[in-house]
Amino acid sequence: MKSIRYDRHAKRRMKEREVAEEEAEMAINNPDDIEPSIKGRKNAYKFIGNRFLRVTFKEETENILVITVTIRKRPFKG
Repeated sequence: MKSIRYDRHAKRRMKEREVAEEEAEMAINNPDDIEPSIKGRKNAYKFIGNRFLRVTFKEETENILVITVTIRKRPFKG
């Protein structure tokens, strides 16, 4: 299992949106859905509590780098 690191941007967004590291890690390790994104990144989707979480991350050689975290009250897709 690769360790998870957080980009400075991701840390700021998580603080603003009140998303805990445990929630972001849950989305990456056990997503409801996952899809490719731009620049070799991936989006992991997870419904946690009463909100939908999207974690954008990039798999590196030794780590998983979280780029940003977004939340919504309604699903991102469909």
